[in-house]
Amino acid sequence: MAAHRSGPLKQQNKAHKGGRHRGRGSAQRDGKGRLALKTLSKKVRKDLSRVDQRHRASQLRKQKKEAVLAEKRQLGSKDGPPHQVLVVPLHSRVSLPEAFRLLQDRDTGTVHLKEWGSTHSFMLLCPRLKHRWFFTSARPGDLHTVLDMAKVADTILFLLDPLEGWDSTGDYCLSCLFAQGLPTYTLAVQGVSGLPPKKQTDARKKLSKAVEKRFPDDKLLLLDTQQEAGMLLRQLANQKQRHLAFRDRRAYLFAHAADFVPSEENNLVGTLKISGYVRGQALNVNSLLHIIGHGDFQMQQIDAPMDPFPLNPRVIKSPKDPDMAMEICAADAVADMEEDLKVLMKADPDKQESLLTEVIPDPMEGEQTWPTEEELSEAQDLLKESSKVVKKVPKGTSAYQAEWILDEDGESGGEGDEYDDIEHEDFMEEDSQDEGSEKEEEEECETMTVGESERDDLYDEKVDEEVEEKMLEKYKQERLEEMFPDEVDTPRDVAARIRFQKYRGLKSFRTSPWDPKENLPPDYARIFQFQNFLNTRRRIFKEIEEKEVEGAEVGWYVTLHVSEVPVSVVEHFKRGAPLIAFSLLPHEQKMSVLNMVVSRHPGNTEPIKAKEELIFHCGFRRFRASPLFSQHTAADKHKFQRFLTADMALVVTVYAPITFPPASVLLFKQNSNGMHSLIATGHLLSVDPDRMVIKRVVLSGHPFKIFTKMAVVRYMFFSREDVLWFKPVELRTKWGRRGYIKEPLGTHGHMKCSFDGKLKSQDTVLMNLYKRVFPKWTYDPYVPDPVPWVKNEISSTVPEEDME
Repeated sequence: MAAHRSGPLKQQNKAHKGGRHRGRGSAQRDGKGRLALKTLSKKVRKDLSRVDQRHRASQLRKQKKEAVLAEKRQLGSKDGPPHQVLVVPLHSRVSLPEAFRLLQDRDTGTVHLKEWGSTHSFMLLCPRLKHRWFFTSARPGDLHTVLDMAKVADTILFLLDPLEGWDSTGDYCLSCLFAQGLPTYTLAVQGVSGLPPKKQTDARKKLSKAVEKRFPDDKLLLLDTQQEAGMLLRQLANQKQRHLAFRDRRAYLFAHAADFVPSEENNLVGTLKISGYVRGQALNVNSLLHIIGHGDFQMQQIDAPMDPFPLNPRVIKSPKDPDMAMEICAADAVADMEEDLKVLMKADPDKQESLLTEVIPDPMEGEQTWPTEEELSEAQDLLKESSKVVKKVPKGTSAYQAEWILDEDGESGGEGDEYDDIEHEDFMEEDSQDEGSEKEEEEECETMTVGESERDDLYDEKVDEEVEEKMLEKYKQERLEEMFPDEVDTPRDVAARIRFQKYRGLKSFRTSPWDPKENLPPDYARIFQFQNFLNTRRRIFKEIEEKEVEGAEVGWYVTLHVSEVPVSVVEHFKRGAPLIAFSLLPHEQKMSVLNMVVSRHPGNTEPIKAKEELIFHCGFRRFRASPLFSQHTAADKHKFQRFLTADMALVVTVYAPITFPPASVLLFKQNSNGMHSLIATGHLLSVDPDRMVIKRVVLSGHPFKIFTKMAVVRYMFFSREDVLWFKPVELRTKWGRRGYIKEPLGTHGHMKCSFDGKLKSQDTVLMNLYKRVFPKWTYDPYVPDPVPWVKNEISSTVPEEDME
């Protein structure tokens, strides 16, 4: 009898896993001779008891509290820099001289006044409070001065009006300061005591509600008496300091004095001596110095003169009369400065940072040799031979007659057409048609206001018709871009294969490959690029935290000798503009491609087109450039935007010096009247030249005859050659159909197309073409001073005799 054998379909049960639950004996046998785990690990984790955990938490709180107190004690003390306070009146009714008079209390301490140009400042030394303040002022209308001084101010003191708080100019100034990043600030109200007693309480309640929207959980302090000014000073001294990231990692200096020594060769360039207190980080003489609004420079040496504003002045007793004593104040310190002058550091040429901002391109790099004359002539001979066509012609036919004989394919022989590399930049611009102006009918009136008619006439005279026409054209283009994004009319006078020869078709914009090193412009040979920008930034920031820098320490009063500075810098300073200098981190003087994420400011609705010249406030820099706009996505390709839209955040790409984020970004546009209007705010994203900004154009056609899955499309092209040239590119429709060009019909650009479904007669056939675009090299570190910002511009059209 044959034995039973199980078939392939027999049930197979899982085997018993006996090793899962091991006993104590087997575990000891397996682990014999092995070391404990905690002796092998590098960091031993100790389980703290509840009491130890509370003790450790209290120690951490104590350390943080001590760090905050040490920072407060350092700022404004005898060993630290003076507490710099920027006073900004936010309303036209606020009296800045009255506020300065209350703060300049002789009973509180010693006051040293300083005045240059339109800027007023004073130093207040208070030995009783062991604190010294340096007060400066800036009007909200002087926008660049406010923003520059806010970059280095320890505290901003906002002066409010008791009835309205701030006016339109003050509100605009607050928007810019919030976008740039506010340091520690304090709110003070001036003029409450001047109101009737019954209205004071109501005014303070209304003002608190209005202030709560912009400054939540902030108290309002009064500034009407000497006692209230003393309370304000104590509040300024005891406030917790807020940090700005871009200035905490760099050394910076606000110039208290400046002197210019012209060079022997050229009087327009020389050595600038800047005196002030070192803040932020220690200052090394070998690093570069950036003067805001003027560019980057090298330092020759750093001197350490005597502090002109010591908290505890030196006392010198007279040898003849011991009872007579004299305090050395700021005036005496300036006189004795040369006697006590000490050179801290001199620049070392081997360690000094270079001012090289651009790479000098080598035309021979990547090439073997230039072609010789023999090679050029040989290439011409080969081209002539390759252009010859062999034909079968009747016997006795001349060469001239043979040119007219067609081949079997029906085409005559000869050389192919050669097209120049021609591209129109602004294809969206259309020829504007001049509209006839309507004649105004004059009406005779017996009664009329002479003043108003004069002002209306003056208003009409001030209107620039060319500017109005250009603005109207920009509004039309922005509207067309919203309705028909990226759609372009195919030109009739230029072949489409020439007009769009730099464009390509993509199967998928998201997944199709595109080499970032392909067809780069010549400007890319001038910029610097990091192999890994994030690692370089992380390494530099780690060196700042761990490595001790040799040089002038924070709080020292120093004099910097800056070489090769134009004389316009000191002239700008003497006219009243602040002179502010920042030290640069490694590589920050070099040019590269900066990408910034910005959002449209809600107060500006003017259309902003790509590649328009804008004014940038990027961290501590201020410059002019022409940017590109692109979508902010996580893909490797980013779609180019022709206008700065208001509904989403965009990325601005521009050629500019390298800046390590974090850094705030403000975008301004200079109007025709000289004013600067804020158009966008954001932050610095990265320094990456490989970020690809892809421009898309959409060619549209209309179905002429529709079959089941076939259609004849016209008006996309106007020649048979163009249809054959763009035949490999995929088609799509506005209603979601996809297809391809099957063959051309006739010679006028009609084409037979196949789709994945039946088209509707009202559908539109589209073809997407793509090209990588690059920004323009228009970087300029010099920004002219704007006209003071005012909300109501009508007053500027009124004649001087009418203004009182």
